[in-house]
Amino acid sequence: MLNVQRLRVLRAVASTGSFSRAAETLSYTQSTVSQAIATLEAEAGATLIARDRRGVRPTAVGAALIAHADVILGRLDAAEADLVAIVGGRGGRLRMASFPTAGSTLMPLAIATFAAAHPEVELSLAEGEPEEIAPRLRAGEFDLALLFEFREAGERHAAGLRRVDLLEDLMYVALPDGHSLADKPRLRLEDLREESWVQTSAASPCARHVVRSCHGAGFAPNVSFESDDYQTVQGLVAAGVGVALVPQLALSSVREDIRVRALHPHGPVRRVVAATPRGAGVLPAAERMLAVLAEVAGNYRVRGPLASVAQ
Repeated sequence: MLNVQRLRVLRAVASTGSFSRAAETLSYTQSTVSQAIATLEAEAGATLIARDRRGVRPTAVGAALIAHADVILGRLDAAEADLVAIVGGRGGRLRMASFPTAGSTLMPLAIATFAAAHPEVELSLAEGEPEEIAPRLRAGEFDLALLFEFREAGERHAAGLRRVDLLEDLMYVALPDGHSLADKPRLRLEDLREESWVQTSAASPCARHVVRSCHGAGFAPNVSFESDDYQTVQGLVAAGVGVALVPQLALSSVREDIRVRALHPHGPVRRVVAATPRGAGVLPAAERMLAVLAEVAGNYRVRGPLASVAQ
């Protein structure tokens, strides 16, 4: 039978790329780590760690076992945190994840509010795109995550999870200051067919949806520059090298040398949701954070950073 502690050793060796660094991380001796791997390989009946001049790395069998170990150990960690929270009524950990623009706007406010009310709960936050975060949430690596979906594109990142809809994040057009379309009374996506475009990297969900939206308006965008940093996107727009579609959450700070306009009849919208695993094992801290996030999102939706943007 596979031993949980030896699975932790295997994962540490793979993640650090070294027996000695794994020993240091786990506060073991190097010989203990080596013995644990040897025993685990005997139990598995296969070589799990390859050793050569470049260092150590998992074999195909080792990588497969590590994938299962991540799920197993994640669930064990969640179980331990759950027991602490339920039995003690305090303490424990809340492991969260968010996509970047919500991580820089909604999450800081929610974390500050939550921490003031529950200072005994240890909070952590990881960052990634929804298609990366959602599977890790299902696997038990996180307790709560902020995701977004473009529903008209059929995205269902929160499928199978408990979800709380927080807000609709409208995408606005960013134009260089002085652009000929900046004062057009009703700006449509079709009006931008001849423009050069700045967008996030082609593989990102927002970039894919920008392309889908432009195709729906009857043209393919001529993408000149890509950046996953929306401040860089704003800078490129300000320099006059293109226009961009930017979600509201990425416009908490707007440069003075660009113009931000709403599209008619409406621009692309991404639905921002907070998600937790389903079932009775949801941490009490996650339940409390859901309530805090709903309050923060409600206030953000009312005030917003774009109240004066031309509609």
